Amino acid sequence: MMRFTLLPLAFLVSAASLDAQEPVDYLRDVKPIFAKHCAQCHGPTKQRGDLRLDTAAHAMQGGNSGAALVPGKGNASRLVQAITAAKDTNDLKMMPPSDRPRLTAKEILLIKAWIDEGAKAPAKEEVAGAGTGSSHWSFKAPVRPTPPAVKNEKWVRNPIDRFILARLEKDGITPSLEANRATLIRRLSLDLTGLPPTSAEVDAFVRDTASDAYDKLVDRLLASPHYGERWARHWLDLARYADSNGFNIDAPRTIWPYRDWVIAALNRDLPFNKFVIEQIAGDMLPNATLDQKIATGFHRNTLLNQEGGIDLEQFRIESIVDRVNTTGAVFLGLTVGCCQCHDHKYDPISQKEYYQLFAFFNNCDEPSLALPTPKQTKDLADNQAKAAALKKLLMGLDNASPARQKKWEEGLTLATRAMLPANLKDIVDKPDYQRTKTEKAMLAAHFRLLDQLPQATAGIGDPLLGGFAGLVATAAHAHLASYRVAIEKKLTDLKKKEPDITKTLVVQERATPRETYIHLGGDFLRKGKRVSPGVPSVLHTLPEAVGNKRPNRVDLANWLVDPANPLTSRVVINRFWQHYFGLGIVETENDFGLQGTPPSHPELLDWLATEFIARGWSMKAMHKLIVTSATYRQQSKARPELANVDPRNRLLARQNRLRLEAEGVRDVALSVSGLLVPKIGGPSVFPPQPEGVFAFTQVQRDWKASTGPDRYRRGLYTYFWRSAPHPALMAFDAPDSTSTCTRRNRSNTPLQALTLLNDKAFYEFAQAFALRVLKDCRGDDAERVRFAFRLCVARDPSEKEQQRLVQLLSRLQESLASDAAEVKRLTPPSLPGGIAPSQAAAWTLVSRVLFNLDEFITRE
Repeated sequence: MMRFTLLPLAFLVSAASLDAQEPVDYLRDVKPIFAKHCAQCHGPTKQRGDLRLDTAAHAMQGGNSGAALVPGKGNASRLVQAITAAKDTNDLKMMPPSDRPRLTAKEILLIKAWIDEGAKAPAKEEVAGAGTGSSHWSFKAPVRPTPPAVKNEKWVRNPIDRFILARLEKDGITPSLEANRATLIRRLSLDLTGLPPTSAEVDAFVRDTASDAYDKLVDRLLASPHYGERWARHWLDLARYADSNGFNIDAPRTIWPYRDWVIAALNRDLPFNKFVIEQIAGDMLPNATLDQKIATGFHRNTLLNQEGGIDLEQFRIESIVDRVNTTGAVFLGLTVGCCQCHDHKYDPISQKEYYQLFAFFNNCDEPSLALPTPKQTKDLADNQAKAAALKKLLMGLDNASPARQKKWEEGLTLATRAMLPANLKDIVDKPDYQRTKTEKAMLAAHFRLLDQLPQATAGIGDPLLGGFAGLVATAAHAHLASYRVAIEKKLTDLKKKEPDITKTLVVQERATPRETYIHLGGDFLRKGKRVSPGVPSVLHTLPEAVGNKRPNRVDLANWLVDPANPLTSRVVINRFWQHYFGLGIVETENDFGLQGTPPSHPELLDWLATEFIARGWSMKAMHKLIVTSATYRQQSKARPELANVDPRNRLLARQNRLRLEAEGVRDVALSVSGLLVPKIGGPSVFPPQPEGVFAFTQVQRDWKASTGPDRYRRGLYTYFWRSAPHPALMAFDAPDSTSTCTRRNRSNTPLQALTLLNDKAFYEFAQAFALRVLKDCRGDDAERVRFAFRLCVARDPSEKEQQRLVQLLSRLQESLASDAAEVKRLTPPSLPGGIAPSQAAAWTLVSRVLFNLDEFITRE
């Protein structure tokens, strides 16, 4: 953050850029600054100098040094003087202190402008930690507003546009023009399926002049099985999905059936309320299906520590803590995790209420669920029947009986007794009635072994027979021994033939509930008051259980998606909006509490939230509503005239350009290269990755790159080791899957360019793309450049772009003509007839350039 060495008050007077805007809003503009810079020292739990700044009323009261604010006089206010001071003086302390980041120029201007305008704030402002009641906007049920009237009715395509346009018109801003059709189909394809359109699809859409062409395109993409893959990736971020257990050992786990359940549920447009209920409590639903049980894998994505010497109960508790925190973030958009150790410092949620939520999950067991195919079920049943018959034959060879055992015990001499194992000596010394059940079983097992010994030795030394009878017994024992060996071999063979049945991790309710206590200071060893399952009182009530039934996960799941819940529909629809526009209507998508940012368009958020419920929680319906709006269809081109008025495009006078997510970068390269294998679901795969990835992990893994079709699956299916994720995914900001991720970062680093250029997988894609261009386009270099460019970004290159690429290709061909070694290194392993190695090598290099275009990995 910038550090100011001097900010003269005269600078603050020149706030024309702020004066030109609407009045400063305390809740939207000023309170977040106080929370960011001041609350640590001047908040509800700590007030240096007796100054508290978590509410406007407290700020007005001032502290030991007197009034902090003089309404209408920003320059005369001690607060403004402190945040603009270059150093401490006898009369004034520089704020924040020198060891903490200073406020930005814009933040200072906002505070001063707010004071100049009279320091206006709501008469009843939410006070941090103020019990169970709340007047905060997000804790009130959304009231469905009427879409506002607008002047430019022609621009409006659906009610969303009225809310956006009304705000723009209020500020005298006109929306951007609609993007061209090539841009629209690529935008829609990437947003709804995560895959780029083919050139044929682009051409068909551009030529289609029908009034419903766009709607038909949206419907086709929503019906694609790849829609489920695309939106599953977003949900799996929330579910903290990974293919390994985490911690140092980070052993592999099988939970991909849960990932496939998510894909299938989204593709069939399972209503969101059912989508939630099945993941939270699918195992407890009446006549729960296999799919509903698989869905509970949502809360089995927690980390699992398998190190020796750990306290198993500690890590069981940590898993439940993760489930509570994830539930709060994903469905409520609240930082409930802050209550693990104490009452929330800002939101009206108590530590007791945290452990009431904890109690819902404290009654879960964590089994694995077998998922045999019909054939495997039949094969297993056949195997078990055959094994049972063989074991019955073995039992027939077992002559041991209580009577024979008693006779053996009575015949024990001091010498034979001394030869017994130490633990058995103590047992045979006891009368039968004093022996425990375990001791009796141990002694019987030992006698059975002794009794079968003659069979193993062909009767030699039978302790019960001698003379001629012993010779006859020897032959009989030899036969029985051979028979026993044959049966045991058949059992071993049957064991080897047992089908390898896939299992997945699920949760399952215990018959006997565990007791739940408040953990004092968050320490599970320090038990406080006992609590029962319950929900935060600041929200709607949990329906009363019938009779004396203890509330369970089904009740919690229904409470989460109850239309009376003021948060879930808002939080979910805000997240949808975030994926389409880069930021949510509420920018702090994981914090709808007092420390979160207020919504940029509160009426729109409430309208969308109520519309979501009115449309039966249909996710596809809401996606269609958003992408068919004029707001979504705008150009993304930056507009200089908005740089000062709306620099972050929060008013949406244009679309936002969004770099593709990590898996999407791989997917577009796979798709245009022609290598993509479109198979849906199945076990995770192992595309190539650099050597040495596991060098720094405790357990050295063997990453054997997949061959055949699995090598070219979508990024969604790449095996994800928590301790060492695939480097290409991490280069493009994939989350680490150790906790829920509600919004991915989007960085821009040199490592990303190097990955696109040199990563083994992308190098293969470039080689394949070069061959595709050379095979599918028989024109000259200029025509091939145009063909390749359209495959990559769905539009024709400009004259300058085409000229530069043709020149690059020409120079590469010239330089490679005399460099056979470089040609051999760049050329794909096998070349079709009619394609020269130098030609393929040159196009491989051009392909790498095209893959490195910012536009290639960006959704316009």
